[in-house]
Amino acid sequence: MIFSMTGYASASQDTPYGSFSLELRSVNNRYLDIQFRLPDDFRKQEAAMREILTTQLSRGKIECRLNFSPVTNNTGSLQLDNAIFEKLLELEQTVKARYPNARSLTVTEILQWPGILGNDNLPFDELGKICIGLLQTALADLRDSRTREGNKLKFVLSERINQMRRLLQNAIPRIPSLMATFEEKLRARIEEALGNLEDDRIRQEITLFAGKIDVDEELSRLQAHLDEVERILKKGGSVGKRLDFMMQELNREANTLGSKSVDLEISRISMELKVIIEQMREQVQNIE
Repeated sequence: MIFSMTGYASASQDTPYGSFSLELRSVNNRYLDIQFRLPDDFRKQEAAMREILTTQLSRGKIECRLNFSPVTNNTGSLQLDNAIFEKLLELEQTVKARYPNARSLTVTEILQWPGILGNDNLPFDELGKICIGLLQTALADLRDSRTREGNKLKFVLSERINQMRRLLQNAIPRIPSLMATFEEKLRARIEEALGNLEDDRIRQEITLFAGKIDVDEELSRLQAHLDEVERILKKGGSVGKRLDFMMQELNREANTLGSKSVDLEISRISMELKVIIEQMREQVQNIE
């Protein structure tokens, strides 16, 4: 199966010390980009959380947000962190020495300063393990979400491949008769313009120009690229970058098909192919 880079998951848990809620949001990105929004008391869990995410995800912009609300009956034991408090006062005096008119910090601003309040009764080692467990639960849900979206993307891409194959099936039978008709017209024009030249010279000119407008090779490569896209989708895994490369190859052949075409129907088919390829490219951007 393939995986979308778009997904959302959440997990929560109540403990005797307070309530946890954890959210994971994932959107498409060229590489794996993980951003954390954690309370200061849980910052030391970030390294372990990052390791868990990197082992399970390979691409996408991931936002991990953790909230912890202590229970009310524990708030009475909140105490100032003296080290942070003293450092904050020292910094305030430094600022005032350079800017005497600067406003002093209020009590509310001091109490809201990150990490200024500590709680000796909270077992942060135990709470850290709960935090890791919540992440694993949410990550499993996120992968399920990305899998469901990936299956939808796979279905959409398969439908587009079938559309392109039908267009190619309409184009391929036209090529021999188109080439024969064009060569006949070209022969007549050369003879009219240059007079009676030896057949070998005319044949060389026709062969040279006919090679420039022959699209059989482009049609064959388009079919081969579609076979490869189907193989990649069937194999599954982290295939987004490979599929993105194949979209570039498909688009290159469709462009060449249109530029070499001397038939309105083939030109129309080329345009439709490019529209479908662009639709596929937009979907591929969301695949891990």
